[in-house]
Amino acid sequence: MKKAIYLFFALVASTASAQQSSGGANVKYQPVINFSAQEDHQHMLKQLGIKALRPGPSGDEKAPNPANYNEALANPYPELPELLTLKNGKKVTTAEQWWNKRRPEIAEDFEREVYGRIPKEVPKVSWETLISEKEWVGWIPVNAKKLVGRVDNSQYPLLEVNIAMTVVTPANAKGPVPLLMMFGPSELPAPAQPPKESLEKINAAFKALLIEQDPSLKEVFEQYPAYNPIASQVPAFGPRPAGDPPTTHQLLAAGWGYALIEPGSIQADNGAGLTKGIIGLVNKGQPRKPDDWGALRAWAWGASRGLDYLETDPAVDAKWVGIEGVSRFGKAALVTMAFDQRFAMALVGSSGQGGAKLHRRNFGEAVENLTSSYEYHWMAGNYLKYGASEATFGSKNANDLPVDAHQLIALCAPRPVFISYGIPEQGDARWVDQQGSYMATVAAGPVYQLLGARDLGITEDYKTAKMPAVNTGLLEGELAWRQHDGGHTDAPNFKYFIPWANKFIQGK
Repeated sequence: MKKAIYLFFALVASTASAQQSSGGANVKYQPVINFSAQEDHQHMLKQLGIKALRPGPSGDEKAPNPANYNEALANPYPELPELLTLKNGKKVTTAEQWWNKRRPEIAEDFEREVYGRIPKEVPKVSWETLISEKEWVGWIPVNAKKLVGRVDNSQYPLLEVNIAMTVVTPANAKGPVPLLMMFGPSELPAPAQPPKESLEKINAAFKALLIEQDPSLKEVFEQYPAYNPIASQVPAFGPRPAGDPPTTHQLLAAGWGYALIEPGSIQADNGAGLTKGIIGLVNKGQPRKPDDWGALRAWAWGASRGLDYLETDPAVDAKWVGIEGVSRFGKAALVTMAFDQRFAMALVGSSGQGGAKLHRRNFGEAVENLTSSYEYHWMAGNYLKYGASEATFGSKNANDLPVDAHQLIALCAPRPVFISYGIPEQGDARWVDQQGSYMATVAAGPVYQLLGARDLGITEDYKTAKMPAVNTGLLEGELAWRQHDGGHTDAPNFKYFIPWANKFIQGK
């Protein structure tokens, strides 16, 4: 049955067309292929000549194929790909060699085999401000803008991509401010409030309407003359609540701004969406080829388009825009930082496999989980080869990958990168492999040193380096690490990230 469905869609893709009227002329467009995630996954396997994939380990320790959490078995492939050796065997000893030769080699391998390539011609994005108003975030007055980035779809009108982003900056800033872009829902802080006089008029009119509907309410309002149906939402100034303020409050209190960019408005977080979103728009509704970009790279592209806008915003110091994300969006934040050198810093939260975790580690989430039909859409199609047990090319595993996570972190050098994790006891599950990410961060250090920046400042080799104690940060260099005592979030590390980043802003 599945084979019949697949053949039907393939036939539709090759023969059908939809007719649209554009500027008075009839233009034919191939219709969008509406594969399910499983059908799209099978389509990619067929392109690659893969007959069978190894199943990914389960996070359920009682399952038949549980993930490994035994450190003694965690490093079956301890030798990582060379960081400072060219493909021709020559050692990289200067910054010039890194920038002109080795870095491009590593970036090419990541694009072809792991995250996919951004097409040469991606449609332009035009930004429009939908709402611009003065608001409050806690006790701080702000200027808030809700924006939409409309992607030009004139070459394929059957799909639309509208990037949702909110930008918030402190209203009392004396000049452009640094800003942290965060992957998440694009939401204004709170509805802007009319001034006191206008709110009094609204309440008077509202009371009159209520009395007209129910005359008995007149007596209630007379008994409670100070009561208003619509209360002011301007914050009352009083004692601050205990505990850490929300992350957005911390940023604004430190004189930063923030942007919230919505990943789902760029590309859906599922395989069924790969013929839609920005990937589908560029491919005109057709399935991907093996080296086409996946969702992580698409989200990173969207963040870069958000930065295009921020470079035009006079309230933002575009030289100091950082990128942040947690979990799958932590992966996207690291990919964004690696491929767009305009981003000045990154806070990468609990990113796991496909982010800061070593692909070669056998601990928690594995390569085989990212090649399954549930997570493959994050990656390039070519990444599926490394989970293959039977294929026209034989079989491949994590050790066949030409690159690993330490090299992804190194692509960010010498810019500041803060790797953040929580603890399993609070919900940052062992699945994300905190130790494997620490090893990758240590292993990236030589490139930071080569480029005149500071790494974690430890002397151990990545093979023997053990994580510092919880709540002990390594925050002296451009490469930073801290494992907090919270869960699957980076919020507890914001009060360390901001002063750490400020050192570099003020130093420059």
